Amino acid sequence: MAEHKLTVGIADMKLLQGEGTLITYALGSCIGLCFHDPKLRLGALLHIMLPLNMEAGRTHPLKYADTGIKETLKQLEAKGASRSRLTVKIAGGAKMFEITGGSGLGNIGQRNIDSVHTILKRDNLRLIGEHTGGTVARTLLFDVVTGQACIRSYGQKDIIF
Repeated sequence: MAEHKLTVGIADMKLLQGEGTLITYALGSCIGLCFHDPKLRLGALLHIMLPLNMEAGRTHPLKYADTGIKETLKQLEAKGASRSRLTVKIAGGAKMFEITGGSGLGNIGQRNIDSVHTILKRDNLRLIGEHTGGTVARTLLFDVVTGQACIRSYGQKDIIF
């Protein structure tokens, strides 16, 4: 992976073009989405926490799958990205806590996965790689030149997809 690394925080998104690796840590129930336009060697990594933005003021669009994907697409398209070329890879959505009793919270990781799938399909975006579910937190690295994603989890082999 490239030498130039840029860290993406929680409820955050970063773009890189031409070279470099985007990296996000601690993907538990959160989801990391890697957007790639191979022709432009342009990539974005979005780290969402929740499926839908119900905030009145919508002041934190990158925190949610729906508004986060919309904002990421807007910024990619402003740099010349084409939806027909864009590919997406996702990771995360783990079930980090067993919730006992009928708390109604359910499995937020699974709800995030479902929400991301629905939005990508609605926006005609091609999901070409996925490493979701399970019960371990992931670190996600994304090379914006090759479009290759790598998952690191404690005590496990790296997964390239």
